[in-house]
Amino acid sequence: MPNFRTLDDLPEDIRGKRVLVRVDLNVPMADGAVSDRTRIERVVPTIAELSGKGAKVILLAHFGRPKGKRVEEMSLRPVAQALEEELDHRVDFSGDCIGDEAHSEVGEMASGDIVLLENTRFHPGEEKNDPDLAKALAANGDIYVNDAFSAAHRAHASTEGVAHLLPAYAGRAMQAELEALEKGLGSPEKPVVAIVGGAKVSTKIDLLQNLVKKVDALVIGGGMANTFLAAKGIDVAKSLCEHDLADTANAIMAEASKSGCAIVLPVDAVVAAEFKAGADSETVDVENVPAGMMILDLGPASVGRINGWITQAATLVWNGPLGAFEIPPFDAATVAAARHAAAETMAGSLVSVAGGGDTVAALNHAGVTEDFTYVSTAGGAFLEWMEGKKLPGVAVLLR
Repeated sequence: MPNFRTLDDLPEDIRGKRVLVRVDLNVPMADGAVSDRTRIERVVPTIAELSGKGAKVILLAHFGRPKGKRVEEMSLRPVAQALEEELDHRVDFSGDCIGDEAHSEVGEMASGDIVLLENTRFHPGEEKNDPDLAKALAANGDIYVNDAFSAAHRAHASTEGVAHLLPAYAGRAMQAELEALEKGLGSPEKPVVAIVGGAKVSTKIDLLQNLVKKVDALVIGGGMANTFLAAKGIDVAKSLCEHDLADTANAIMAEASKSGCAIVLPVDAVVAAEFKAGADSETVDVENVPAGMMILDLGPASVGRINGWITQAATLVWNGPLGAFEIPPFDAATVAAARHAAAETMAGSLVSVAGGGDTVAALNHAGVTEDFTYVSTAGGAFLEWMEGKKLPGVAVLLR
């Protein structure tokens, strides 16, 4: 396990210390209010712990993509109220993250106080990792804590720049994420099975190339499985398929063979002439997809094979749904495999780590999110970790 500095490494007495905490508050909004508090809930433990020890907790976060300009609809002010409710503690708000307003707000804080600073992305220097902005942010802190793994793949002023200017530590949410990811691919218990789904191979080439060198079996589902089937000479009819990536798919399968990684492709599929709720569908062997039909989900035989691999596995890493889960009945394979993985996890025989936007939605749909070992809400950062890439916001936390 890489050795990261965590809150356990903080000085024993941090009462009165100004602690800059980078959090992920990029939450869904509806009618001016937070509609999903998952990300807020995940950073509460770090904030509460620091405040409880008497630190002055100064929160840094972004919201949306204002592209370096002040956009009122992307202000964090409405988020402060939801955060206050989750913490059951007053949260003050500063209309800027640097300058006189932020300096004045921080200067008035007492031990244990919490203040949320305005959207860091209102400044063009944030996404450019501008050293001057990093210095201006650091001027309001004595200690830096990063609790936003979801932003750790970006070398921004508030995620990477500040960490070079102040003693830097991982918060509890970041720590939990790093420990779960280490169990998933860093130093996993073998056998390791990866499930990768989604629409296109083109968005996950780096991911697939990395996984075939690290896992014992790679299950490929979703629309991307069609590209692999077509590369093997199978006619997938009207199915979503990137025919121009046949050479890429074959190269990935060749690398898997060389690395001793089993590639698990569908053997049967649920097909329909159109993608809509209630569409007439049938289950066919993948080698017998009727003309004019499209593959929209895996069939029961394929699910049985996948569940067999899950049963054998000690570790499962999952990114992407197995079918077009948004519309029944094309959710059946994803739901069945997710529930099987959850049951194995709850039985204590499987470490299951999942992540990515569609993956989280699919596991929520299956009702098993709480039953996996860890489900990451980090999106792009989770995907880049699976691709084996260095995450700048994580690297600066190494001892």
